[in-house]
Amino acid sequence: MSSTGVPSEIVVVGIGADGWVGLPEPSRSLVLGASVLWGGSRHLSLVPAVSDQSRVTWPSPLSSGLPGLLAEYAGRPIVALASGDPLVSGIATTLLEYGAPVRVVPAISSVALARARMGWSSSSHAVVTVVGRSVSTVLRECAPGRRILVLSSDASTPASVAALLTSAGWGSSRMTVLGDLGSSSESSVSGVASSWSGESPALNVIAIEVAGHGLASWAPGLPDDAYENDGQLTKRDLRASALARLVPAPGQLLWDVGAGAGSIGIEWMRSHPTCRTIAIESNPERAARIARNAHALGVPDLQIVEGRAPSALGGLDAPDAIFIGGGTTREGVLDTCLAALKPGGRLVVHGVTLETEVLLAKAYADHGGELTRVGIEVAAPVGTYTGWSPSRVVTQWVWTAARG
Repeated sequence: MSSTGVPSEIVVVGIGADGWVGLPEPSRSLVLGASVLWGGSRHLSLVPAVSDQSRVTWPSPLSSGLPGLLAEYAGRPIVALASGDPLVSGIATTLLEYGAPVRVVPAISSVALARARMGWSSSSHAVVTVVGRSVSTVLRECAPGRRILVLSSDASTPASVAALLTSAGWGSSRMTVLGDLGSSSESSVSGVASSWSGESPALNVIAIEVAGHGLASWAPGLPDDAYENDGQLTKRDLRASALARLVPAPGQLLWDVGAGAGSIGIEWMRSHPTCRTIAIESNPERAARIARNAHALGVPDLQIVEGRAPSALGGLDAPDAIFIGGGTTREGVLDTCLAALKPGGRLVVHGVTLETEVLLAKAYADHGGELTRVGIEVAAPVGTYTGWSPSRVVTQWVWTAARG
């Protein structure tokens, strides 16, 4: 995202746990010399009074109020206050997303302090922020023996994370809540997720040592029973085949058209934390089910568009890949998807009806690509014996847009 009306420069100064007292002299001079100072009310209250200095608290909610604030001070230099390193789940990252010219003067981050307290090297753990996000984001990182540092939103976050871990099969995980890191009131409380009962300060970081038997795979083709569904689910083997051809890559966007239970889009996002999905689903009950599945599998930021393709595709960000699991025969769906792909983008379409197969055969004749029929048989009881039970054969068309 970007904004045409932004300040000439925003210097974001990080304040450590020692507050104003611990701020080095160059940073103090920047803050005291600013004509306009932005920050949270807590940070602004730490700074000694300065005559003629305008002090502005961050708008709430930030996402809707920030563009107006940037435009109001367009062309002017600004100094802003933040906690620790403003580029670690901080305001500087948000300002950069809006196209503001940002210069950062960091303090020691809460992540660095948490590592030091736990004795964890930077390569030995994942860092997950749930500031302004669902705690279910943590689930994508869970695996036996894995370490996770969670940047909390508030005092309620540790209890929410403990309940989440327990419900997902990771209840035996050890949690250490590090409160007010670097300050005179610093605290550390440890326990097991399933029996967590500790109170936490508002400023805290959670260190998790994962243990248990929850779902722990980033590979495509999660078990079918990982998804709540009404039968409209791309089955495990077909899902793995489709995702192998969709080729998830960091930072890329997938359209999951006729998303059903949302399994393709969810596993696309599980492949890397920067992958994004827009799931298009016309059935309201299924759309709600997709949201539940996304939360349960650690990708709560999956975007859902409730509507029918092709009209529901208008105005969406251009995709790097598209999966069509339903609605292919509807007029305009396939043509719209072909036209929407970025150069080098990948399209995968599944069909189980004769009508869809005829359409995909024509698309293959017109555009090329890869046309495959996939039949899967599973061993099942036949009386007192065992025989092969065939699933419905699926026609798969794969096409890649030209890069030129």
